[in-house]
Amino acid sequence: MSAGWVAGRVRAQALALRRLGPGRARSLAGSASLSEALTILAATPYGRGVAEGQSLAAAQHGVAAALLWHLRVLAGWLPRGGTAVLRPVAGWFELANVDGLLQRLDGRPAEEPYVLGALGTAWPRLADAPDAAGLRERLATTSWGDPGGTDPWTIRVFLRLSWAARMSALGGPAAVWAAGAAAVLVAGERFGAGRDLPLATSERAARLLGRSPVEASALGEMTARLDRNARWPLDGIDDPVELWRAEGRCWKRLERDGDLLLRRSEFAAGPVLGAATLLAVDAWRVRAALEMASRGGDPMGAYDALA
Repeated sequence: MSAGWVAGRVRAQALALRRLGPGRARSLAGSASLSEALTILAATPYGRGVAEGQSLAAAQHGVAAALLWHLRVLAGWLPRGGTAVLRPVAGWFELANVDGLLQRLDGRPAEEPYVLGALGTAWPRLADAPDAAGLRERLATTSWGDPGGTDPWTIRVFLRLSWAARMSALGGPAAVWAAGAAAVLVAGERFGAGRDLPLATSERAARLLGRSPVEASALGEMTARLDRNARWPLDGIDDPVELWRAEGRCWKRLERDGDLLLRRSEFAAGPVLGAATLLAVDAWRVRAALEMASRGGDPMGAYDALA
């Protein structure tokens, strides 16, 4: 046990207390307007990135930016090498930055890139890629790997499976989260959107899930071929239209396992990963609440079914 891990665990528990939580997020979702929701949210820890008068997209970006800031604060309290626990979690922000870069390369407006600081891995090398071909070349020299193509969809889906692989490398509950999320992603692309996976993406998926499930010809067949660590979000879902339920199960599993990790008495990586996971779930729920508020807070049944 080191003083760094003691400080990290204490800080992790303190940051986890700054969440809105399910009840307050649901109340936010029931706001009569986005403006009303932003007034409420600006007075919370999310106020760092949220302000009255923002558009829905800007407010959701601000919520995510506040999450990233909290992860960076937490990383600053960890001992040497401890940041490696949080870098895979922060991989989502590099994915979002690459998504924005692809939009800009396509001549479309995009959100400002997230500032990852010590939690970044490759973004500084990718940020000024001149085109999609250059982006692919640079990705191939990083831990993200070569997506095997230059069209935006190929890059995006490959990077999401690459992110799952990075989370899986943490082991323990994170490996189960990654396998389940990868299974939902592959099922969504193959049976929801009806798209065959590019070769590099298929190979990355096969390393995570096994080749047999990835090559299944129907959703039910794929689920049956998955091992239990990857099957859990898809159990009982035979119709691709219902895959949104699998995504909701992923978030609920993250919240449950994150809470268990945070409650551990150890002064090590577990509670830190637990806090990071709970903060991420809270930000996801708040972003969903803002979207509901932008629609006048109704029907709440739709929000409850997902969040």
